[in-house]
Amino acid sequence: MDSYEPEMLRTIYEDMSAKARPPYVAYVEDRMIPGPRGEIRVRIYRPDLAPSHPVIAYFHGSAFVICSVNTHDVLCRYLCLRANAVVVSVDYGLGPEDKFPAGPDDSLAAARWVAANASAFGGDPTQLIMAGDSAGATMATVTSMRIRDEGGPKVKAQLLIYPVTDYPDNAPPSYFERSQGCGMLTAEAMRWGWSHYLKDPADGAHPHASPNRATDLGSLPPAYVITAEYDILRDEGEVYARQLKEAGVDTTLIRYSDMNHGFMGMVGSLDRADEALAAACDWLATRL
Repeated sequence: MDSYEPEMLRTIYEDMSAKARPPYVAYVEDRMIPGPRGEIRVRIYRPDLAPSHPVIAYFHGSAFVICSVNTHDVLCRYLCLRANAVVVSVDYGLGPEDKFPAGPDDSLAAARWVAANASAFGGDPTQLIMAGDSAGATMATVTSMRIRDEGGPKVKAQLLIYPVTDYPDNAPPSYFERSQGCGMLTAEAMRWGWSHYLKDPADGAHPHASPNRATDLGSLPPAYVITAEYDILRDEGEVYARQLKEAGVDTTLIRYSDMNHGFMGMVGSLDRADEALAAACDWLATRL
């Protein structure tokens, strides 16, 4: 992976995503919102122009380095339609330009902006959900932690899709079983991402980088955690789900057998991804 430049990878992923056929939603808008280091780009999706929908702050996967609101446009459109919710997709800071804790800081600022402004774009700020995939799921759950610890707003639920939850200095068995990746993510690629994300490997022990190392997971919002059988991140995501349950958090863990990392990005063209998104949205509906 050292032969690849982050900007080159971002371009490759955006070009691939541009070839997808996104479903129609009633309203889509890009905005720039204030953040702790400057402006943050968000993309707002509305299922219709009615008021008072649940509102989902969505953080795209990235390996902490690549991807954007563009690469996750199709997934966010389907989430908007199937959850019947406003989705605000967030372009948080990525390495190597914006290293930890820039991403979590941006994500917290964006979540608070979403809550403060939701009613202006059809959202109900009392029905706020944090969601994301891969490194974006890290941002979602870390934002939920920080909101709990740093003064709101209230979050109703977390949707965590094959989350990154631990720095791999003591990698779990799935890292070795699936080291070459059966899909989009290899152990080498994930370590490459961490190397661009952290200023120092010691930062990997911080609970805002590695949620598995948090000492207090109590009082977090209900969580729906999706893992994939053929994913190097499988074990750490399942450890995090167990730790949430042990802390008394209402947690549902679903492992999708025969699936790879990134499979949810094929929603609309892969039946299992469609099933997984539908099940997640059904769960969200019971927590709102």
